[in-house]
Amino acid sequence: MKQVVQNYKSGELALLDVPEPACKPGGVLVRTVYSLISTGTEMMKVSEASMSLVGKAKARPDQVAKVMQSVATNGLSATYRKVTSKLDSYTPLGYSLCGIVEQVGDGITDVKVGDLVACAGNEHALHAELNWVPKNLYSPVPAGVDPRHAAFGTVGSIAMQGVRRGEPQIGDVALVIGLGLIGQLVVQLLASSGVRVVGVDPDPERCKLAESLGALTCAHPASGIVDTAVDELTHGAGVDQTYLAAGGNTNDPVELAAKLSRDRGRVIDIGKCKLDLPWNAYYEKELDVRFSRSYGPGRYDPSYELEGRDYPIGQVRWTERRNLECVLDLVARDRLDVEPLITHVSDFSDAVSTYKSLNEGALKAVAVLFRYPDAVARTEPVVTSARVGVTSSPAASLPAGQPVRLGFIGAGNYASSMLLPHLVERADVQLKHVATTSALSGANARRKFGFAAASTDIDDVLGDSSIDAVFVVTRHSSHAELTRQALLAGKSVFVEKPLALSPDELQRVLDAIEESGNDRLQVGFNRRFAPLLHEAREQFGPRVGPASVRYLVNAGRLDHGSWYNQTDSEGSRFAGEGGHFIDTVSWLLDADPVSVYATGDLQVTLGYADGSTAVITYAETGSSGFPKETLDVVADGKVLKFDDFVRASVYSRKKWASSRIPKGRDKGQAAEVEAFLTAVRTGGPMPISVESLAATTLATLAAQTSAANAAPVRIELPRKAGARP
Repeated sequence: MKQVVQNYKSGELALLDVPEPACKPGGVLVRTVYSLISTGTEMMKVSEASMSLVGKAKARPDQVAKVMQSVATNGLSATYRKVTSKLDSYTPLGYSLCGIVEQVGDGITDVKVGDLVACAGNEHALHAELNWVPKNLYSPVPAGVDPRHAAFGTVGSIAMQGVRRGEPQIGDVALVIGLGLIGQLVVQLLASSGVRVVGVDPDPERCKLAESLGALTCAHPASGIVDTAVDELTHGAGVDQTYLAAGGNTNDPVELAAKLSRDRGRVIDIGKCKLDLPWNAYYEKELDVRFSRSYGPGRYDPSYELEGRDYPIGQVRWTERRNLECVLDLVARDRLDVEPLITHVSDFSDAVSTYKSLNEGALKAVAVLFRYPDAVARTEPVVTSARVGVTSSPAASLPAGQPVRLGFIGAGNYASSMLLPHLVERADVQLKHVATTSALSGANARRKFGFAAASTDIDDVLGDSSIDAVFVVTRHSSHAELTRQALLAGKSVFVEKPLALSPDELQRVLDAIEESGNDRLQVGFNRRFAPLLHEAREQFGPRVGPASVRYLVNAGRLDHGSWYNQTDSEGSRFAGEGGHFIDTVSWLLDADPVSVYATGDLQVTLGYADGSTAVITYAETGSSGFPKETLDVVADGKVLKFDDFVRASVYSRKKWASSRIPKGRDKGQAAEVEAFLTAVRTGGPMPISVESLAATTLATLAAQTSAANAAPVRIELPRKAGARP
């Protein structure tokens, strides 16, 4: 079999042919499906191996001390032979993987041949095609977890043990220094525990990633942004815990921890960084410095790791294996998302070149996986979506060069003016079929946009197996039912707003997702895709404290003959288009509303979990000469002002103002369509989660209920399909 090895003396990396391990009692033989490179620990080892002997000695003073002790005990000559022999040997790499049980040793009853397991240990979860793994260093993978994600089990356990050592409580403020692989996992674990997290890293991309995974704000340590954020979040007291997940020889992380910690705060060392504690700073605050030992209790104990002797749960609640089980459970329940951390997946045959690219800096990565193609072919992963409890198979990408084949249900004014013009000239799109209420409108759409076929029967679209995605652009009352049918037919669905006109309609859509396992859904909330609004949001920057939002929608009166007036069948005007504005605010705040209070004149106040509020004024009696949409966001001493997709400005330390848009108002339809097509083509996630779509829909409907009852309405996502009320 093949295994990745390294010669510590020469630095040589090799994919070596080695004998297959035997299946011993007390463990299982595992064929690797995916193994994870620890871009911190492993790359440090790879880097050290390329150093001179003097460099190696400086990097590992602990080993130098052992050598000196050996010289004193055994003499210089014997010690020299021993050291050079050890240095000039191949050593293994790797300690975190997911694989298939190939053989079960005596005494093992909790897994069987063919089971998927996550494995740990730098002697047992190596980058190798086969590994023998003792009982306490593997855990069965829950049903529905992607093997790629299960391969993170060990590094997840390292982060988990670090968080446990910090003893966080709900409402705490924590600082994570170092946003590499471990730091990103620590951020998520803390955020999911109700802790407010601030991150530090010199890499802006890692800062941005951590913010997307739950951190409130992240920045370069010298920027001053983190200092300000900590001051605001803690009212000047300092953070409750600091997690050191950084490496290197600088003492800056330790000094920053002292500076930003509160009195009697805790500092937890997870990574391998310099720990020259500034005595006065740590003494005056009486800081509690703690170390986190790898994956948890049991590590380095042969009786636990090799002999399978577990610690009684009443004495040691969280051992290595229990931490591993916990991480896998969080992944299975979508409380820990490792997919955004995967920068690169390499076939195992390319392992040596992958390591070299990482070491030379050509490949910059948070997490890199080795893929073992023969083993991967034996797995059929099912992924549990993070969207309203939906379980679905991962979406397949389209074959290279194949256009996205589209069907349209409806081709009225909006479809013809705002959507189809962005599709008709594209070489990577094929307009297959349009179904309309009248034969003439279908014929017109076919003539104008080049559809291959037109009819008045929606089954011609839904029943066509060659169609990849369906656009539902009909009147509001039909959206939910057509979306439901299209999802059940296995199509990706783009439905114009609104998604539904009642909670029951929304529940039927979610039931269809649950039943079919197809969550490939986008609603036409185009404003979040508007280029000018994107630019303004970027200029505003990350937000620490709660925000106050004012959104004036100068809607104007409807024409007498507009079908929007058919409220009995098509719902209220706000139910039809209010989701646009709620979605825009939620996107700006990166959160979904938790409460709605509306008055009869449609002043809609949205409440968010972090204390932010947004007031949407939906006015039908304003002047037609005034801009239709104006928006202000106030937070953290900054103001964003947005004027009707024409001008935007941000008032902060330096004022930023956009220039006038020369080609009119771009409200994001082109970018919205592009994002949907990209998701369909690549099999990647939809631009907006189903959970967010559901929250926006419920908030829109709640405005009418609140106005009628003169009382606030709390937003609670619908039950999972099939669950009992």
